[in-house]
Amino acid sequence: MKPHYLRRVLYVMLAGVALYGAFAIFAGLGTMRDALATFRVWAFVAACALAFLNYCLRYLKWEYYLACLDIRGVGKVDSFLTFLSGFVLTVTPGKVGEVFKSLVLSKTHDVRVSRTAPIVVAERVTDLIGIIVLIVIGSAGFAGGLGWAAAGGVLVGLLVVVVASRRLSHAIIALLQKIPGPFQRLGPKLHVAYDSLAVLVSPKNLVLPTLLSIAAWSLECFSLWVVLRGFGQTTSVTLCIFFYATSTLAGALVPVPGGLGITEGSLKAQLVELGKVAPNIGTAAMILVRFATLWFAVLVGFIALTILKRRYPGLLAVTPAVVATPEAAE
Repeated sequence: MKPHYLRRVLYVMLAGVALYGAFAIFAGLGTMRDALATFRVWAFVAACALAFLNYCLRYLKWEYYLACLDIRGVGKVDSFLTFLSGFVLTVTPGKVGEVFKSLVLSKTHDVRVSRTAPIVVAERVTDLIGIIVLIVIGSAGFAGGLGWAAAGGVLVGLLVVVVASRRLSHAIIALLQKIPGPFQRLGPKLHVAYDSLAVLVSPKNLVLPTLLSIAAWSLECFSLWVVLRGFGQTTSVTLCIFFYATSTLAGALVPVPGGLGITEGSLKAQLVELGKVAPNIGTAAMILVRFATLWFAVLVGFIALTILKRRYPGLLAVTPAVVATPEAAE
C-alpha cells in the first residue's frame, strides 16, 4: 500500500468515526434520553479500561508470535505502539486491516510484511476459538447457545485443518498462481506467508495464545455487564458473556467492516428479548458498549500511530524517506 493511499484510508476512517457517532446519537437520542439521565459515568470509564486491558493481553500474543517467528530487534515500546496502531483499521471485514501493523513494522524495523502478516490470521484463529469457549461458558443452561458454539467450532476446525496440512495449503497456493492477474505475482509471497502461519498455528503454539484470547475477550464481555450495572440493571455475568460473545461472532462471520450493523443489531435484540432489558436501556447500553470496545480501539490506534510518527518521521511520508532513529531511547 503506497503511503498517500494509506493516508486517504486513515482520513476515511476518521470520517467513519464521526458519522457513526452522529448516527448513533441521532437515531437513539430520543429513546435513550431518560436512560442516560440515570446512567453512572464511571461505568463507561470502567468499560473503556477493561477494553484497554483486552488490548494489553492481545499485545502479549503479538509478542509471543514475534518470538515464534524469531523476529528480534524490536523494542518493547515500539512493539506495543506498532500493535496498537493496527486498531486504526480495525473497522474492516474480519479486522484484516490490522495487517497495517505489519506494514508499520516493515517501515520502522525493515521486517518483511510477508513474515508478520500471518500473525493477523493466527490472531483471528485464536480469537475465534476464545470467543467460542466464552459462548459455551455463557450458554450453560441457555437454550440455543451451544448451536452457535458448534457452528463456529466447525469453521475454526476447518481453517486449522487446512493450515496444518502443508501439502493442502501449498496446493491451494499453486492453484491460485494459475489464475491470471495479481495472484501469479503473489504466489512466492504466499508461500513465505504460509510457512510463517504454519509455525504460528501448530498445536504447541495454539495453547498459550488461545488462553490469552479467552482472558482478553472475557474482559470485553465483562464491560457489557459493567455498562448495564451503570443503568442499574442486574443482568447476570453469564448472560452478558453469551450476549457479547455471540454478537461478536456474528459480526466476525459476516463480511462487513467491523461487523457494523450485525453486532449492534444482535446485541440489542438479545438484551431486549432474552435479557428482558427495557428497549431504551438496551439501545443505550449497546451504543455505549460499542463506543467503549470498538471506536475506543480506533482512537487508541490513532494515538499510537501519532506517537510512532513522531518517533519515525518518515513513517507515513508521501515520498520515499529513510526512517529516522527513534527520538527517545528505549
